[in-house]
Amino acid sequence: MESVLYWNPVVNEAAVVAKQDKFGGSTPCAFVCLESAGLDCSVPSEKDIMEFCRKWLPHFLAPKTVVFTEELPKTSTVQKFVLREIAVSMG
Repeated sequence: MESVLYWNPVVNEAAVVAKQDKFGGSTPCAFVCLESAGLDCSVPSEKDIMEFCRKWLPHFLAPKTVVFTEELPKTSTVQKFVLREIAVSMG
């Protein structure tokens, strides 16, 4: 899933974690850092990112939630446990 997000030219960094849904299952939640504003393109919406992913991924693998952030929490790698905590706090 993350590799598909990187195909989008406006995505600088991306990470995907599971987010619990209201039915007791989980859905993909993408955290996205956009490229610098120096690009001559409009800022995508959550819907734009989800539609981009749906072009390349099966429906069940495409993110159902997109969170735009300035940077991803990292040490030497992305700290997905921090992103999971954020996804849980979103409800």
